[in-house]
Amino acid sequence: MGRFQVITVTDRAATRVGEIVASRAGAQGVRVGIKKGGCAGMEYTVDLVTEPNPKDDHIEHGAAHVYVAPEAALFLLGTEMDFEVTTLRTGFTFRNPNQTSACGCGESVELTPADLKQLAEARAGA
Repeated sequence: MGRFQVITVTDRAATRVGEIVASRAGAQGVRVGIKKGGCAGMEYTVDLVTEPNPKDDHIEHGAAHVYVAPEAALFLLGTEMDFEVTTLRTGFTFRNPNQTSACGCGESVELTPADLKQLAEARAGA
């Protein structure tokens, strides 16, 4: 079994992370997190990383580096990060098993944290 990963990153998302990093001096990857906001209660955040936080979970996909903020790990466990370009929007998307609902515009979601025991077991089994 491979190294434990809080989230998985698709090829499309990894390619986009690589493009973002290549266009910003000093960038090393992106950090995925969550914040309170929107009509459903929580929003995903994607921020540029210039100095990785050793407490972050680190996911490598090819040359792309994605970091997950520790406070978001329980909400993001098992999530697939993708990147899509449609006529309505261009951006990262998240298929998250912890999502219980989303607002109509798709900008915010309601998330239930995974069981802490589940996260600990996943980390230990990797």
